[in-house]
Amino acid sequence: MARRNVCVTGATGFVGRTLVNHLDEFGSFGITAIVRNEIAGFPSSVKVVKVENIGADTDWSKVLTDCDCIVHTAARVHVMSETTANVLAEFRKVNVQGTINLARQAARAGVKRFIFISSIKVNGEMTVLDKPFFADDVPDPVDPYGVSKMEAENGLLDIAAQNSIEVVIIRPPLVYGPGVKANFLNLMSWIWRGIPLPLGMIYNKRSFVALDNLVDFIVLCIDHPAAANQKFLVSDGEDLSTTDLIRRIGDALGKPARLLPVPVLLLTIGAAFLGKVDFAQRLCCTLQVDISKAKDLLGWSPPVNVDKGLYRVAVNFLENYAKG
Repeated sequence: MARRNVCVTGATGFVGRTLVNHLDEFGSFGITAIVRNEIAGFPSSVKVVKVENIGADTDWSKVLTDCDCIVHTAARVHVMSETTANVLAEFRKVNVQGTINLARQAARAGVKRFIFISSIKVNGEMTVLDKPFFADDVPDPVDPYGVSKMEAENGLLDIAAQNSIEVVIIRPPLVYGPGVKANFLNLMSWIWRGIPLPLGMIYNKRSFVALDNLVDFIVLCIDHPAAANQKFLVSDGEDLSTTDLIRRIGDALGKPARLLPVPVLLLTIGAAFLGKVDFAQRLCCTLQVDISKAKDLLGWSPPVNVDKGLYRVAVNFLENYAKG
């Protein structure tokens, strides 16, 4: 197979950096890591290009020369302390206008494939138990981030319909892996410190995807002919309740979780009192995805199971975060 030149935006991010390093291990890819600020820490074989801002007017000409495939992981993500009056407009600047601008220039430059890392939020925020989202469901985003990702998807498919460039859309649920931050890291820290958690009676089901599984799927989509102009959902293939997830994180850490059997109703009332309704919803609601399209159309299955994925996160946590 001929050497393919792959450009990765957001290359210093959680997904982007792992993807770049994984592609480099193959030895059959020419890799361009597109970064905003940091330029260190990549293998010497990786070309690093600095693009400070992604928007409607960004010039991508220095990136697109000889590029065969773009994997667009860069995005404006949630800002917890958001103070902007028009949040959707801010998301659109990067996630919609920036993405469409890049794709149009890529099409003109002869790039063959554009892989867009979208979000399960395009489908919606929650599902009914055992009635998962499917890749080709009618989108139903709720928040500005999900809306912006949906609009970017629609724009990309329009560009693909009018040009020779192929588009692949991947919507992951929550991604976990070594170096994971935010609520997942907090949860691991609480378990490690032996803090009792009132989460022992949550019987929901949630889909997650290990970083290794997501990266494996992205790599498959670089060349697979059947992936062209398709949307995919991706996960570990095993759905967990929040209670089960916490127990299995504890097992991976070697620190059995201390779970208190508090009913969900009391949890939600307490969360409302503390102004943490959104956080409680993420803990208690169901969000399942069906990955049968990825399996049937591309012949893909997750190479890493949940326990192995959690073990890898735990090892990284113990090496970098655990105290005492």
